[in-house]
This record gives sequence, structure tokens and C-alpha cells, in this order.
Amino acid sequence: MARPISSLCLLLLSLIYTLLSSHRISGAVSGADGRKEYIVYMGDKPLGDFSAAAAHTNLLQQVFGSEIASDSLLYSYKRSFNGFVVKLTEEEMKQLEGMDGVVSIFPNGKKKLHTTRSWDFIGFTQQVNRTTIESDVIIGVLDTGIWPESDSFKDTGFGPPPTKWKGTCQGLSNFTCNNKIIGASYYRSDGAFSPEDLQTPRDSRGHGTHTASTAAGGVVSMASLSGFGLGTARGGVPSARIAVYKICWSDGCFDADILAAFDDAIADGVDIISLSVGDSTPKNYFADSIAIGAFHAMKNGILTSTSAGNDGPDFGSITNFSPWSLSVAASTIDRNFSTKVQLGDNKVYEGISINTFEPTGMYPLIYGGNAPNITGGFTANTSRFCTKNSLNPNLVKGKIVLCEALSTGAGAFLAGAAGAVMADRGTKDSASPFPLPVSYLGAADGSSIASYLSSTSNATASILKSTQVNDTLAPFVAAFSSRGPNRATLDILKPDLAAPGVHILAAWPPISPISGVEGDSRSVQYNMQSGTSMACPHATAAAAYIKTFHPTWSPAAIKSALMTTALPMSAEKNQDAEFAYGTGQINPLKAVDPGLIYDADKIDYVNFLCGQGYTNQTLQLVTGDNSVCSSTIIATAWDLNYPSFALSSTTFESITGKFSRTVTNVGSAVSTYKATVTGAPTGLQIQVVPDTLSFTSVGQKLSFVLEVKGSVDNGIVSSSLVWNDGVHQVRSPIVVFVVVIN
Repeated sequence: MARPISSLCLLLLSLIYTLLSSHRISGAVSGADGRKEYIVYMGDKPLGDFSAAAAHTNLLQQVFGSEIASDSLLYSYKRSFNGFVVKLTEEEMKQLEGMDGVVSIFPNGKKKLHTTRSWDFIGFTQQVNRTTIESDVIIGVLDTGIWPESDSFKDTGFGPPPTKWKGTCQGLSNFTCNNKIIGASYYRSDGAFSPEDLQTPRDSRGHGTHTASTAAGGVVSMASLSGFGLGTARGGVPSARIAVYKICWSDGCFDADILAAFDDAIADGVDIISLSVGDSTPKNYFADSIAIGAFHAMKNGILTSTSAGNDGPDFGSITNFSPWSLSVAASTIDRNFSTKVQLGDNKVYEGISINTFEPTGMYPLIYGGNAPNITGGFTANTSRFCTKNSLNPNLVKGKIVLCEALSTGAGAFLAGAAGAVMADRGTKDSASPFPLPVSYLGAADGSSIASYLSSTSNATASILKSTQVNDTLAPFVAAFSSRGPNRATLDILKPDLAAPGVHILAAWPPISPISGVEGDSRSVQYNMQSGTSMACPHATAAAAYIKTFHPTWSPAAIKSALMTTALPMSAEKNQDAEFAYGTGQINPLKAVDPGLIYDADKIDYVNFLCGQGYTNQTLQLVTGDNSVCSSTIIATAWDLNYPSFALSSTTFESITGKFSRTVTNVGSAVSTYKATVTGAPTGLQIQVVPDTLSFTSVGQKLSFVLEVKGSVDNGIVSSSLVWNDGVHQVRSPIVVFVVVIN
């Protein structure tokens, strides 16, 4: 499917930026001596008896002598991989960087947090076939904690935890686990808790409770957000167990704590890891805590499901892109919310929001630019956007404020406004709750309301309660969802797939503000949220569902099944095409029986990393074995046995690429698959050799080569390879795109 260059403005990617060096990112200053917190990653856990704290202390003393402060070593990773968190000056960091045994050193950076209808919308009804071992599957949720008293986490009918479980419940007097939530821990390596942080696995922010219940919450009837989304709330695998790892606090999610949670989750015996957290900037694979943790999870047979990020629709905005993890974009479901604004002249404008407030009459209307908080140092240029503290409470209290940008609503709310009308040119594909009545309009409607304001000295308005409407365009990928390509490896397509992530209803702590704005006193048991954070647990649950049917499948096999059975999405609705949705919309029912899988293990990823320029020494530290790069075979990203195909080019002409793949038969023992390339763009020749694969047994592996050559006249074109045996259609996208080097 070709799109015009004008709609893409091409892909302006700097290869210098693609190197993604993270060493120059400043860490958190930990003291007056200028020391900062760094993570020293040392690869796999050594074999045999190993005292991590003693080994790490000895290493530090070898380099710096006994004068290094005893409290400099903050945390040692010891259960699943090797590394530690330490306070260092920049000079000390550089000294340690070159030591034998050190894979990478990077600052303890901060990451950010990226259902009644959603499961039914993708055809995964409550009545789907399930296996008896679903209750043996353990999902590890790395997030803000959990609200254990929610109806979604009742353990009625559950037996004791699976015998493989080796984790603990780090509960205090106000937190207990049960046979549904079988484990809970919290992490803060520097011990720097804020007053609003609960120093237990309990969730006070809502995000972790929401994602955990989306993945594995029990069946709860009559759930809603103040009547919106009324129906039966349930997770994708309601009989699965949940292990909670609280890594996020009021000031963010730190790399040191993310790695500590991975270290424990892997050793505890979880089956799937769900992580709706990400960075703002891309990093090299082994300078990123999530990629490192996911690699060691993969080595132990655990798939990590990650959110793509909420920095879309810019190209290359995805940051969770390691090939050994699953990267999930956010798609819409068939519901949206309309919120009308009625003016004093009886004109009505329709915007979006999730407004639970009942209207109580007409209110005076004021323009934010006419109400700056001058004493606070703000001017009309700021107050017109209604940012926090920018509005003068004496001028806006009890009034509806017209604002020239979308915000959280905190500015108007804290200033005492009765409501806010926000208007700008942003996309209107996802509605949110606000702490006061809000309607989010387009720029043209905003201008019309501004004209009304200037035409009378007695302008009034009312914001009506939202109504739920049907979104007939769904599914499409939301504008906020981060886009590919993968900046670390352009020729590994990311994101992998899309899942519902807009207007998702799931469990919520009653102490957490609905809107996320402090002072919003509404208390609910279920809340509606949007983000790739909400899409990720849908994919997590689908992966867990596959594992209940195929408990011995590798992480790559599960991922392949999800990707090759995904429902194709429309490039007309998503102009960024595969960079928005990957292989398409997740389809759990089909994924249980994919026919063929593109499997991969540690050796495949090692060969891939060789092609990325990693040395034998580094790879041996990471893998804990004698892995070496071949001196005769130069592996490329095209050789990784990935379920999709991506080919970047610096020119529109003379494009060529040859992909080697091996598929494993998991369908009928005797079967013949025929290859078809659909939608091949003009100017490109795509050939599959051989184009027929005949299997005689389950588990048999056969290989093929896909070759692309020719030219393109658009910045991005795509087609699909489909292997068809008359029962299964094993589909993989083929994406060719042009990169302009800055």
C-alpha cells in the first residue's frame, strides 16, 4: 500500500541519533558531593555460589580503594542477572566503564507510565474455550501496585498458588495477598519516598490496578464509570494469578527499580511479564532497563509484553522496541464520548470528554487570556492555555473558562472554575475524564465561541454531561500511540501489533482521583483510561491465553502466533500504516492455532546482536556462556527469524534485501503451504523461494528466502506474505521505507 510522500514528509532520521548513546544523560543527583546514581549492568548471573553484594563491593574497592563510601552501593541484582546500583561521580563512572565484566553503565533514569467492551470488540467473548491450566499461569505486573480489595481480584474458587511460585507477599498490616494476587513487592532503591507515596504494594495512583485487572481481573457484572461503559468487566484470562511488582511512584518509575523487579519476577516463576512503562528517548538495547530485563526474561522462557509509548504520532517515537519483547500499539474500540457545550445564544458545539458531572445551569463564560495570574508571574500568553497556576482565581471562580489548548484541567480546577472549554487543532480520537466539567473542541469551534464572547458582555455557557456514542471507524490506531520505525534497528519492524487501548474500563482504587488531578474527590471502583498502557495488558492476556494451550512454547513462538494471526488494519485510516499498527489488530482466538510459527531462541538473538556490532566479550557476559560471533557469517537484522519484514533504504532506487526465515509446523502434521505476496507495490519485485512448503510432521522446520528488489516512488510502501494451507493464513507484513540521513 503506497502513500504519497507529501503525507509522510519522508522519514527524517539522524543515524547519529540512532546510535542512541545514553551515557551523557544525567543521572539523579544523590548528594552534595555531586555523585549520581548509576546502574552497572554485568550480564548474566554467574554460575555456582555467588554473593552479589560482596562481589560488587570488592569490584568497587578494587577500582576506587577503600575510600569509597560504604553507602555508595545501593542495590545488587542477584537472582536472575548480575549488576548493581551505585552512587558515582562522572569521573568514577568513566573509570568503572572500562572494567572487565562490565557490559554497560547508564544513569538511573526515570521512565513514565505510558474492560467491559474491549474484549468483546476483538471477538474474545466470555464464552471462549479455556483450558483447566489457566489458573496455573502467573502474570507479573510491573506498575504502580494494586488495590487488592477490588472485586476484580477476589479469589473465590481459587486453590492455592501453583507449586512453581517462589515469590513473596511483601504486605504490611494494610495489605494482604490472596489466591488471586499471590505475590506483591515494592521497590525504591534510593529510599526517597514522597509523602503521598504508600510504602507498600498498594496502589494509590490507579494505573497498576487498571492494567492488572485488564489482563487478569475476575468477572464483575454491572461495572461502570458513573454509568458509562456499563457491563461486565473482566480480564482476558480471569483465572490466571497475578504477581505485583510496584516500581512506579509519584515521581516516576526508575530504572534501578525496574531491573530489581525483573530480577525477582524471573526468579519468582512468573509466566508472562506485563510492563506499561517506557522512556521518552530511545536507548541502546543494553543501556535500557526494560530491554535488559526482557532479555533475561526471554532466556528463562518468559515473554515480556510492553507498551509502545504515548508520544505519537511522530515517526520513530517508539522506545520499547527490543526484538525479544512484544511492543503493543493502542487501537480504538467502537465507543466514544460526546460532550456538548451550550452557549447563551442557544448555539451548541459538540466536543469530546468523559464528563460525569450533571449540568446545573448556565455559567458566566470567560477567556483564559483575559484572566492571567499576574501576581504569580503569568501573562495572557500563558493563561490562554489555562496551565496550572496561570489563571487568576478571583476572575475565573464560578465561571467556565475558554482555553486554547488541551490540558489535564488542573489549571481551571485549582482556580475554582465551574468548567473549561478547551479548543485546539489536536486529534479528537480519545476522550478523558477531567476534574471539572470539560469539553474538548476543534479550533474552528473554539474560534466561534471566542467570537460569541467578544460580542456580548454577558456571555454564558453550560457543559452538558457526556453521552456515549458509537465509533464506526474503529479500529484504528490512536494518534497518541508511538510510531515506528525502530531507531535502534531500522529493519526490525516495530510496533509488533495493536490492541485496544482507548476508553478501556477496568478496576480503580477508590482513593485515586478519577482524573489523576489531586483534589478530584470523586471515588469510583472502575475507571475509563486510554493509552498504550491499556493496550499492553490486552496483549499480555492474549499471550497468557496462548500459553494455557501451549505451555511449552517459547516467548518467540507465542509472539509469532499473535503477530501472524493479527487482523489486517486499514492504511487509509492509519496513514502511518505498519509503523502505527505493526502486523495489525490482535486476535487471540486465531492465535491459539496459527499453523506455522517463526520461532527464535537465545542463539538467534545472539547472532542478531553480533550483526548489531556487539563484541564476543559483551555477549558472553550477557548470556553467561561461551557465545561467539561467527567470523565467516555476518548476520544482519534480515536473518533474525522475525514474523515481519522491514527494509530501510537511503535511496528510492536500487533497493535490495534478502531475508532468511524458518517456520515450524504447529498445525496439521501433513500439510502444504503455498506462499502468496499480496499488494506488492509497483516497482518492487518480491520473490519467495521456495514458494511451497510441504510438512510431514508437527514440529518440523522448513526454511525459505524472501527477496525484495527494485525501486519505489513513495516514502513507505508495504505488502504482505501469506502462507496458506487452506485452513491457516500465516500473514507477515513486508515494509519498505526510505530514510533521509541528516
